Amino acid sequence: MAATLHLLQTCPFCWKVRAMVEHLGIEAEMVQINPMRTKKDLAFAGDWGKVPVWTDEDGTVVVDSTPIMLHLDRSRNEGRLHDASDERQQEWLAWVDQHFSKATVPLLYGSLGAALKTTLRVSRLERFGFFSRRLYAWAGFPVMWGFIARRRVKRDGRTPKALWHDLLSEFTGAFDGAPFFGGEEPNLVDLAAYGYVRSTADYPQFQHLQDHQAGMTWFGEMRQRLERA
Repeated sequence: MAATLHLLQTCPFCWKVRAMVEHLGIEAEMVQINPMRTKKDLAFAGDWGKVPVWTDEDGTVVVDSTPIMLHLDRSRNEGRLHDASDERQQEWLAWVDQHFSKATVPLLYGSLGAALKTTLRVSRLERFGFFSRRLYAWAGFPVMWGFIARRRVKRDGRTPKALWHDLLSEFTGAFDGAPFFGGEEPNLVDLAAYGYVRSTADYPQFQHLQDHQAGMTWFGEMRQRLERA
């Protein structure tokens, strides 16, 4: 039995785990599921009902992105990417999960036009059925914009671009002059942050991040390393 990662192609939490898999060079089967059938397709994982879901070669199932990353680091990498006794690392891992995850929706769905571009792109990338693909593409964007993204943008008070620039500045400012949060080499915090940023890179709205010099320098170096792995 091969190790498997059940995922959605556009899911930021899945991109976190994919970053870890690529970084460690783990051979695993990527199983892309139908977004409309997640609970059915993931019934083997109990009540979780969401992606990502990781299954080891021995059948061990681990759910949720950060626990999966920690599991892979312990089981495949002798825990070299994460130090549970390092309070700074723990604090910033929680910070990335809290702030970067919430910033992806305003960026991708923060205006009616952006939401339409995003749902059309998602409908092409994900494994929808024939009718559900069209339903999501044309009925999903007003829901994502009107009921979720617009409220988050209004509550935060910043444009999605300003929000992301502030987050990238705060994150890269914690590097203390090093190329990565982890110093000369990436650690678990870098991989988690990269996953969130990478999940936005297939959309036109990614251009709003590209003039953040420090953020894109870090992102570019992370991407090159993972693609070489």
